[in-house]
Formats: sequence, C-alpha cells, structure tokens
Amino acid sequence: MAKFFMNYFSFFFFLYRLVFKPSKNPKAFHRTASNIHANEGKLYHKYPSFAHRANLSKDQTLLLFNVEDALLKSPSLFSYFMLVAFEAGGLLRAFVLILSYPLLRLVGEDMGLKIMVFVCFFGVKTKSFRVGSAVLPKFFLEDVAVETLEVLKKGGKKVGFSNVPRVMIESFLRDYLDIDFVVGREVKVFRGYFLGVMEDKKQSNAALETIIGSQGLGICDVIGISGFKGSLQYHLSSHCKEIYLVRKADKRSWQRIRRDEYLKPLIFHDGRLAFMPTPLATLAMFMWLPFGITLSIIRAISGILLPYRLSIPILAYTGFRLSLSPNPSLQSSNTRKTRGRLYVCNHKTLLDPLYLSFSLQKDLTAVTYSLSRVSELLAPIKTVRLARDRDQDSKMMEKMLNKGDLVVCPEGTTCREPYLLRFSPLFAEMSDDIVPVAMDCHVSMFYGTTAGGLKCLDPLFFIMNPRPSYNVRVLDGVYGLSSFLGGGERSRFDVANHVQSEIGKALGFGCTRLTRRDKYLILAGNEGIVNKC
Repeated sequence: MAKFFMNYFSFFFFLYRLVFKPSKNPKAFHRTASNIHANEGKLYHKYPSFAHRANLSKDQTLLLFNVEDALLKSPSLFSYFMLVAFEAGGLLRAFVLILSYPLLRLVGEDMGLKIMVFVCFFGVKTKSFRVGSAVLPKFFLEDVAVETLEVLKKGGKKVGFSNVPRVMIESFLRDYLDIDFVVGREVKVFRGYFLGVMEDKKQSNAALETIIGSQGLGICDVIGISGFKGSLQYHLSSHCKEIYLVRKADKRSWQRIRRDEYLKPLIFHDGRLAFMPTPLATLAMFMWLPFGITLSIIRAISGILLPYRLSIPILAYTGFRLSLSPNPSLQSSNTRKTRGRLYVCNHKTLLDPLYLSFSLQKDLTAVTYSLSRVSELLAPIKTVRLARDRDQDSKMMEKMLNKGDLVVCPEGTTCREPYLLRFSPLFAEMSDDIVPVAMDCHVSMFYGTTAGGLKCLDPLFFIMNPRPSYNVRVLDGVYGLSSFLGGGERSRFDVANHVQSEIGKALGFGCTRLTRRDKYLILAGNEGIVNKC
C-alpha cells in the first residue's frame, strides 16, 4: 500500500511539473510573441532600449506600464499581501496566509492571487482600511527600480496598470510617483465589508480602455511596458504604437532607488512591521514571537521595578543597546539651582523620556501631549499630561520646573523617518536653562509607534525587538525667551526653530513645518485622537 501511494504521488507531481511548469527559455517566448504580432505592424523592443529614447512629450505621449512587471524589482507579491494581512487583519490572519504559502506555490499565479486576496481582505471593514495609504507606500518605494523611475521622469501622461486590488496601489502611485491614472482590480464589497473576491478582469480592462479613449485626442504615441506574461501586450496591442518587454534577467540587474532619489519624500508611514515580510522573514517572526514576548516581560519588569544600577546591565544583557553622548560643559556647570533644568528632545517613541532618564541616571518628570492610561500607570518616571491650552499648560510646566528637572518633546508626536516636525514654542517661555537632546532609535522587527492602532501596545512592540537600540546625545544648552536676543513676540518661535535646527544638525535629520495634525490626517484620518486602552 505504501508503495502504491508513493508511485501515485510521484506520478501526480510529474504530471503537475509537466503541465504547469513555466518555460525555461524566455527568449523563445519573446520570439513567439514577436511573430504573433508581426503582421500587426507593432514594434516590440527589449526594455533596456527604452533608456535611449529622448524625453517624452507631456501632451502627446501616453505611457502605460504594468506595476508588477515594469515598476517593482521584486518578482513576488506575497510580501505586500502579508503586510495587508498583518496590519489590517491581525496576527491570526497573517498566520493563515503564511500557512497557505505552500499551496500558493503549487497553484497557478492567477489562482494564487485570488487566494491571497481572499485571505487578506475577507471581512475587513472598508472604512477602516488604510493600509494602502499608510503602510504599503513605504515598502513599494523601497522596491521601485531606478531604471523604471528614470523612464517615468521622461515625461508623458502615465497610466499604472495592475492585477492587484486598486486599494493597495493607488495611493502609492498617485501620491509618491505622480502617476496620472491608476487601473487596478476592485474588491467586491457587501454592507461596508470586503468580500475577498475581485471583480472580473474585463472591468479593469474596460476602465483602461476608457482612459485611453478619453486621452486619445491629441495623443500621438501610446507606449506600453510590460512583462512576458501577456497581460498588457495582448490586450492593448491595438492601442500601443510600441511595446517594451521586461525580461526576468532585466529585473535581476535592476537597482532599487535610494531615499534621496524619491520623487517625493516619505515622512509619515504607519504599521507595526519594520521589515519586508518575505516568506522566510515572516516565518522567522512567528518563531521569534514566543521568545520576544517573554523577553519583553523581563525587560519591562527590569525597567519598571529595579533601580538604574541594576536595570541598565540587565537590559544590556538581554540585547538592548543604549548609548549616551554626554555634554561635559553641562556636567561641569551642574550646580545646585532653585529651578529644574528643561530637557527638550525630538520624539522617536513613547520611551524617549524614560531612556533619557536611564542615560542621565536621574529622576525626570515627562510632559506628554497624548499618552494612554495604561502607559501612564506603568511608566517608571512621573508623567504629566498637557491639556493643549497655552495658559493652563504653561502653569503646569512652571509648577513642575520648580520641583525638579523636566523633559518635553515639543513635536507632540513621533516621526519614524529622519525628519523633525515643527516644534511647539511653549517650552521657550518656561526656562532659560534649556538643554536640547538628540534622540534616535533603531529596530529590526517591530515599530514601537502607531497612528491607527492601540498606543498602549507601543512600548511592548518596541522592547519585543531582538536588539533594539537607543542613541541619546546631549547638546549644548540654549537660552530661553527672556534671554534671547531680539525679544518681541516672535522670539519664542525663533527659540523653537533654533532648537529644532540644532537637533536636526546633530542627527542629520531634515526639519519640516509639518505638525501632529498633519500626521494623523494622513495616516489615521483624524486629528490625533488617542485610543483608550
């Protein structure tokens, strides 16, 4: 019996490989595709030849490109769907998707896409789905090829075409690459919930033809860029004057764009995962979770209950790295004063004041703009919540400074990327002994901040990383409003901008005029309401 089943499965896999295995000779496929369309007078080119074309006319050229085949370097879409599953559906949905990966490898590409869409989207609320605009753009940008970006810079009206759901790619293409039109497949909706089933391809093809028809007047050249799968060249052969085909060998030689090459800077993004969730990386994450949760509990207990002399070595032993660059001039002038010192730092995570306290090994009072009740209860240092009323907040900070040292993050919210948000100028009126502090942190698995999730879990996710690190750099002190040269009503803004620029120079971060309100409107669709835990 065992021999019978062994022969049966051997025959099954042999038949599967014979029928479904793709051709190993893409050049032969290229010759076949060219011969099929030879009678139509179409010009088929290898994609690298597009680099030698001159700039395209904005008004007379329509550039059609397939997002998966012609824009992204990665050959697989699994990682992007894993991001949707984890961020929109939670840990259980992500686990189901990784379990289905062997099945995705067995079935065809179209069926695999349908399975991933069903697992990731079924039962998700349409109103709460913000992964496409808040999470995915970061990972898409990191996967864009330099060669394709140079093509998009040549000009012409651009149309991005994809077989994945439109809600996943539209924000990325429009907001960060300035694509004029985006065509993707729609996911069916019932009473405000995704059903996990995509509309037929005919609807997206019809939408694409409508765009071509509406832009047809005055258009001389319609150029298509696609892979060898035929999704673009066969359907649009009647519209495109030229079609450029991307080979797998071409994509292997592509280079991903650097941050300084982005058409628009990526300042805000959300989500918990700090890595590209490939199948192997996702499997490693699930294997790490039991150890990570145990380790986070040990780290939390050490930081909350133990004194600095004990907690810092224990944290270092568990893989936590904390580096301090002190300022000798401040230490030498640390004479006894009637008022406390005001530490002003940029905001990377909710743990900024805590690790500043660890670094200085002194008790500090942290002023917070928004903190969950759970975080307030568990914080090992004293926290004071501001009311966002200038008079009331200034009185509160004045009272705290009379009792001891105070730390404030005037950005009012965290920023993951190397940028500083606008500094609120209230701190400039509170003290003449202001010490800027440059804070930076690095994680490898989970982000310790969120805009649309539960903020009470932020510290847990941060300390759950295998080797999280914090860098604290104490800068030279600056004078407050009363001692600032020039005086006047605008001086408090000058002090705030000066402190922001000094921290930006120390970290190599860019200074922006964006605010907390801008961040939450982009990522969460609100003005910064804290989820109560």
